[in-house]
Amino acid sequence: MGRCVLVTGGAGYVGSHTVLQLLLEGFTAVVVDNLDNSSEFAVQRVAQLAGEFGKNLTFHRIDIRDIEALEKVFSTTKFDAVIHFAGLKAVGESVQKPLLYYKNNIIGTIALLEVMAAYGCKKLVFSSSATVYGWPKDLPCTEESPLCAMNPYGQTKLMIEEICHDIHRADSDWKIMLLRYFNPVGAHSSGHIGEDPRGIPNNLMPLIQQVSVGRRPTLAVFGNDYSTKDGTGVRDYIHVVDLADGHIAALHKFFEDPNIGCEVYNLGTGNGTSVLEMVAAFEKASGKKIPLVMAGRRPGDAEILYACTAKAEKELNWKAKYSIEEMCRDQWNWASKNPWGYGLPDPAN
Repeated sequence: MGRCVLVTGGAGYVGSHTVLQLLLEGFTAVVVDNLDNSSEFAVQRVAQLAGEFGKNLTFHRIDIRDIEALEKVFSTTKFDAVIHFAGLKAVGESVQKPLLYYKNNIIGTIALLEVMAAYGCKKLVFSSSATVYGWPKDLPCTEESPLCAMNPYGQTKLMIEEICHDIHRADSDWKIMLLRYFNPVGAHSSGHIGEDPRGIPNNLMPLIQQVSVGRRPTLAVFGNDYSTKDGTGVRDYIHVVDLADGHIAALHKFFEDPNIGCEVYNLGTGNGTSVLEMVAAFEKASGKKIPLVMAGRRPGDAEILYACTAKAEKELNWKAKYSIEEMCRDQWNWASKNPWGYGLPDPAN
């Protein structure tokens, strides 16, 4: 048996892809997820995709704020590390329901850290976000760029990063990797796992996907008067499998480098792609026309955001491999095979 890793939120989009890569790398994975914005089908499909390694996957339906349930998992399994994805992640919802986000993301993380400490597991990979950079004045964003979250969701990521720095300062036995994701897109090449957000998606790619399969009539483009190449916002899109591999690289670093403290890494491609460029690439990959409606800018949206990835490339020996074309190809493969995600069409619609 390989090293054993607890994955919170492992039934979610990035979580499920990371669990699959863990299994294929020979790790044993235990997933805890409350299925608030995810599906148990994702875990089942990961086990199938992992083939003979699928037997090394266990799932518990648990909310990480339930300390008693979490302790039960820790009391029966010795974990070498934890990858922490669990949390709410919709920017707009966080503005409307800030307490929900603070309660879920911050209190959940504190509960997890307390149980980890009690059971002597002090290696953590945390799913942070480029949203902690706010509206950066200088690009690309480096790990030293000023931090300024512009919404409650971003605030929770920033606060959790601070908590992690503080517990490491208090106890140097803690080894922590704070991974700041840019914009995850794409899906596993099999088309069997992918992104399936509940309700109205918050990100560009799931919206494009839903238009392409007929679930939405048009794609709203928020802002076409930015000072960018085509007037639309620019982001650093990263293939979800590249992102998953970044977590594996972080784990290997833990086990190979005894001097790890509390480290921050950007995970992106280092390239900016505009909304219209992404739409064109998806149209090419899918053969579908995506009708657009131009809308006003959304408050809180940055104009341009992309990563400097030099630190992760040098220290984690990790670099994103997939192109925008490959991201769109895999996204369409998932969408065309699973137009309603892991569910069935809602009879009310």
